[in-house]
Amino acid sequence: MALRARALYDFRSENPGEISLRKHEVLSLCSEQDIEGWLEGVNSRGDRGLFPASYVQLIRAPAAAEPPPPARYANVPAGGFDQGSDDDWDDDWDDSSTVADEPGALGSSYGDYEAAAPGGGPGRYRLSTRSELSLGSRGGGTHPGGHPHPHPPGGAKSSATVSRNLNRFSTFVKSGGEAFVLGEASGFVKDGDKLCVVLGPRGPEWQENPYPFQCSIEDPTKQTKFKGMKSYIAYKLVPSHTRQQVHRRYKHFDWLYGRLAEKFPVISVPHLPEKQATGRFEEDFISKRRKGLAWWMDHMCSHPVLAQCDAFQHFLTCPSTDEKAWKQGKRKAEKDEMVGANFFLTISVPAGPSAGLDLQEVESQVDGFKAFTKKMDESALQLNHTANEFARKQVTGFKKEYQKVGHSFKCLSQAFELDQQAFSAGLNQAIAFTGEAYDAIGDLFADQPRQDLDPVMDLLALYQGHLANFPDIIHVQKG
Repeated sequence: MALRARALYDFRSENPGEISLRKHEVLSLCSEQDIEGWLEGVNSRGDRGLFPASYVQLIRAPAAAEPPPPARYANVPAGGFDQGSDDDWDDDWDDSSTVADEPGALGSSYGDYEAAAPGGGPGRYRLSTRSELSLGSRGGGTHPGGHPHPHPPGGAKSSATVSRNLNRFSTFVKSGGEAFVLGEASGFVKDGDKLCVVLGPRGPEWQENPYPFQCSIEDPTKQTKFKGMKSYIAYKLVPSHTRQQVHRRYKHFDWLYGRLAEKFPVISVPHLPEKQATGRFEEDFISKRRKGLAWWMDHMCSHPVLAQCDAFQHFLTCPSTDEKAWKQGKRKAEKDEMVGANFFLTISVPAGPSAGLDLQEVESQVDGFKAFTKKMDESALQLNHTANEFARKQVTGFKKEYQKVGHSFKCLSQAFELDQQAFSAGLNQAIAFTGEAYDAIGDLFADQPRQDLDPVMDLLALYQGHLANFPDIIHVQKG
């Protein structure tokens, strides 16, 4: 049964990690258990974060199946549910044990790092703020990030006694930034794990990859296993630095994305093309996903840090037929200790007085970048909506209107053909040709989005993924 809740009041988020609510909207809950008066969930706009538990009412009825996402331009036929899912995990690809389930392992990128005293718990490093506060307030509880509870309009005020780390859900804490600042991060950094920051012409930047490469994604093919009971799409990848082709499924990309997002808390890892429940084997969807993965791969290969990551290189180079080697590399990446607070130990900054940064200037630049990304996010969303609507009109409305005109000319031509006069044959042909020309113009309108708007929207989707990452990265920087 899906956990859902209905908003009783409007709520406007004012702090990082919170989401806004609209009265009567339905939210998906990550857990029914509230923490200090706050719940975590996803609102109807897809934003995930915290909101006051007193502002919502739990829905106990089973959730109806969610409809599949609309196809681009709404002109792609919707198919039934496909046999199997190429996005699911398979028992033959990996066993049920993962690093997130093992004692002493760090949680996945979607979980919370638990505080643990050295030697006294499963965590690898402490994340305590050293300020365990105990509050007893009649005026409401406290946000896990340290902010007071808003009370529902006209509602009864609640009391709460808190004896936990109030920064528990902070991005700064979950990224390991707090543990690093407090000197609680410790670990041996190998030379191969070091990430160098250098002073470039525009300021600090990652040191370039000395061995740049590219990787193509081609030939998506439908394959089956379990005697045809399960179907999936495999993509052929050919890295330029090895020239050895490998085949990967979407779930392999999904695994890689999760590892990179967990390991690099201050690097924006681009989002993958979205999953789809139905129509996954339709030609248009497969083509669109391949293009999206190609955009994603181009960005990954060009990034000076992500391209050299061991997990990414394992993804690109491990032979598709060597299942044992794949699992060994996969588990090695999942047990990487240079994540969270330890990740910051791997960063090597320029030495010398000239490398010092003025804190006020840095804060000013961060605030300027925050304002820029917020405005760009709004503009990108507007452009995506406008371009998608315009493309839909070209594919359906414009094409249909021009075909109507063409049909009218054809009817006129057929009428003139009833007049069997020798001198009118040329005119009849001209009218018929005009009707065919209008039909051709309609087809050109329908095909045009593939030439211009589709590439723009595919690239825009990649940037929208980056823009969704930046608030958390900026929050870590501010912390």
